[in-house]
Amino acid sequence: MSFEEEWRQAHANAAANAATRLNSTRDRQQGGGAADLSVRRDDLGVVGGDAYKLHDSLGRDGHHAHESTHTAATALTTRNFTSGAELAKVRDKWDGQLRTLRDACAQISNHLDYSMAAHAKDDEHIGGELLAVSRINAYLK
Repeated sequence: MSFEEEWRQAHANAAANAATRLNSTRDRQQGGGAADLSVRRDDLGVVGGDAYKLHDSLGRDGHHAHESTHTAATALTTRNFTSGAELAKVRDKWDGQLRTLRDACAQISNHLDYSMAAHAKDDEHIGGELLAVSRINAYLK
């Protein structure tokens, strides 16, 4: 079987399974099945807060050995020890990894803040839509 044929078959199977899941209400009618997406602002706030605290503490504490490492690397290099250059490489690698980790923490914190705001806005919009529908229903009764 060629790649194209396998791809078509896999695509058809995936489409059929998705349609079945999307069009099925059996699980929900029987009380089973939970919502696919559940957001609790408490959980997001805790994780976002922890990411923010970690970002700050890494910025404050992540460089405590920077100067002494630089001094040692310079001293070793001036005395013709090859370990001086290697120690400088380790320091530079540490700085790069620290920057990457701080950026990741900032992205997590910012993304969770954005997610909470977006979900609150979505909830407000949906609430407004449902209110409009309930008013229409009142007129139809």
